[in-house]
Amino acid sequence: MQLLPHHQTFIDRFIAACQTDKRVVAAFLVGSYAWGTADAYSDLDLYLITADDAYEDFFAGREAFMQRLGDLAFLEDFGLPDIVFYIFADGSEGELMFGRESQINHIFSGPYRVLLDKKGIMTEAVFLGHTPAQTEQIEKLRRQLYWFWHDLSHLITALGRGQLWWASGQLEVLRGYCVNLARLKHNFADADVGEEAYFKIEKAISIESLSALQATFCPMERGAMLQSVLVILRFYQELARDLARAHGIAYPADLERVMVDRLEKLRYVQL
Repeated sequence: MQLLPHHQTFIDRFIAACQTDKRVVAAFLVGSYAWGTADAYSDLDLYLITADDAYEDFFAGREAFMQRLGDLAFLEDFGLPDIVFYIFADGSEGELMFGRESQINHIFSGPYRVLLDKKGIMTEAVFLGHTPAQTEQIEKLRRQLYWFWHDLSHLITALGRGQLWWASGQLEVLRGYCVNLARLKHNFADADVGEEAYFKIEKAISIESLSALQATFCPMERGAMLQSVLVILRFYQELARDLARAHGIAYPADLERVMVDRLEKLRYVQL
């Protein structure tokens, strides 16, 4: 496996730090390097496995461990469990994820490259990963279906007041709902559906399926924004009704009528 020079140096330091830390039992590389698709823009996504009884102590001291790897410029978990996001002064950047030895089969799925295996646990690992439960995905869909109208209301208010910066932001939010619906239509188990609608979107679905939305990236002008929101609305309606029906969610038809009526009135208001 060919790594970028500074990535190889970082991996060497990471393995050495894991090797000398008695709490660590295994480590492996995931992400684009493991998939064989790495390029000059790839980061380093790593997994570190500790003994069960050492996990809490190791995670509490994760910053001290990371400082052993070089000149640390940024480290943050953003309130998420079992992960940190890091950037070092040499440009090494990525995610370090943590797991307990007894839970190794349930923390990850996909290709990987073993970096360290003190107990031989990686030879027996059967990564099952986390597949979102059907109920979890249905709730994600329900939120996308209903919150679309909430944010459309904000857009109408913003345009009605002539607050074009706010309106532009709301237009992007509405477009994001459409992208999420397209992802769910293609793969209802897509775990990345949520706030980061565009996350690795080129790998998630066919970009051609989003072609209608290209015209909605418009100038910050009232008329152009109104035309864009109509395109977004049609895109939403074409996907939302079928998805709601397929997954047993009541489509908000009454809410749709109210909001479409408000939007139509706005189109004829002269500021």
